[in-house]
Amino acid sequence: MSRKDSQGAVFKALADDRRREILDLLRDEPRTTGELCAHFKKVDRCTVMQHLGVLEGAGLVIAKREGRVRWNYLNVVPVQEIYDRWISRFARPSVELLTRLKRDLK
Repeated sequence: MSRKDSQGAVFKALADDRRREILDLLRDEPRTTGELCAHFKKVDRCTVMQHLGVLEGAGLVIAKREGRVRWNYLNVVPVQEIYDRWISRFARPSVELLTRLKRDLK
């Protein structure tokens, strides 16, 4: 998959509220699939697994099996790549402007 395609998959994965919530849960610590399913009380296991599949496909989640237990880990590398390509480029002029403003006010 090309870089362009992989970043498209990341944006698509991040477009869904539940997938972002899964990533928020994984930010704190790795969780089992059972723990993630238990968190979403109104969503069936199959739907949670589909969301995890999209997140894995985008490279945002890494799953490892230990016997019958599946552990899900957050992979921040795709998020950093998005930041490097898109966010930092647009944030830099704003930070420079604020720095000049602070300097001028002193």
